[in-house]
Amino acid sequence: MPELSNWLAYGLISLGMVLTPGPNMIYLISRSICQGPAAGMVSLGGVALGFVVYMLCAALGITALVMAVPFAYDALRLGGAVYLVYLAWQAIKPGGRSPFQVRDLPQDSPRKLFMMGFVTNLLNPKVAVMYLSLLPQFIDPNGHGSVLTQSLLLGSTQIVISVSVNAVIALMAGSIAGFFVTRPGWQVVQRWLMGTVLMGLAVRMAVEGRR
Repeated sequence: MPELSNWLAYGLISLGMVLTPGPNMIYLISRSICQGPAAGMVSLGGVALGFVVYMLCAALGITALVMAVPFAYDALRLGGAVYLVYLAWQAIKPGGRSPFQVRDLPQDSPRKLFMMGFVTNLLNPKVAVMYLSLLPQFIDPNGHGSVLTQSLLLGSTQIVISVSVNAVIALMAGSIAGFFVTRPGWQVVQRWLMGTVLMGLAVRMAVEGRR
């Protein structure tokens, strides 16, 4: 197993990353508000499966193929940046709504909710970059077990932290929405804050180079 200090450090970094607004968080919040906490939890199952796929790819070295091909990496990075810009515009456009604002949307089946959560996570390029560039830094090939075992343990730690935090967010989305509904001024502040954060992430993703 990995060294305890590395394990704890990786857990703290994983916590910080899951608390940063992104496509997964926005999707889960929107789904929980539109269709209820149960739908949010089903969607979270799909998100969790996406994490498992990325973890296994990183542990087995498959993700390295994406990073080794410049065009594949750039397409993934720029595609993610464009998606974040779209989300930012949806938040701040005239007549736009807060992600926490209750809205009427068609009820999706559990299967579709699960698949949408899965696809949303798979299309998040930051997850791939995180597993490839961050995970290896916390693996010690000398005296702490096999690299594969350490990779799986660290990846599982990240999944547990991410799923736990997102579960709380999904379950509390309705209460947070109620807060914003009764305080319209806070809706405006929240929309612009979310839009600014998303735009900042998009710019950073678009201009950062390969590592």
